[in-house]
Amino acid sequence: MRQVYGWEHGENEPGDLFGVTFENLFAEVWSREGISNRDRRMLLIGLLVGQGMNEDVGLQLDAALRTGDLTPDELREIVVFLTHYAGWPRGGRLNSQVEELIARVMRS
Repeated sequence: MRQVYGWEHGENEPGDLFGVTFENLFAEVWSREGISNRDRRMLLIGLLVGQGMNEDVGLQLDAALRTGDLTPDELREIVVFLTHYAGWPRGGRLNSQVEELIARVMRS
C-alpha cells in the first residue's frame, strides 16, 4: 500500500475485512507483472469516474501526484479524454478535482 498510495493503512480497522482486503489487493493484485502501477492507476481513475465515485477519484488523483505516477499535465489530459466518455457532468467534476489538487500541491 505504501508503494501505491505513499502511506500505510490504519492498523486499528475493526474486524478482518480490511486486513484481508489490503493484503490481497496490495500484495497480490497491485504487485502483479504485466502492467505498471501507472497503468493500473489510470484504469482505476477511469473506472471510478465512470461510476461517479468522486471521493475515491480524489484519493487516486492525490496518490497519482504524490507517487509520481502522473504529472499535472497528464491528469489534465485524462480529464479531457474521460469527459468525452463519462459525460460532461462527471468530466466537469473531475476537472474541478484535478485543478484543486494541482493548486494545492503548487502552494505546498
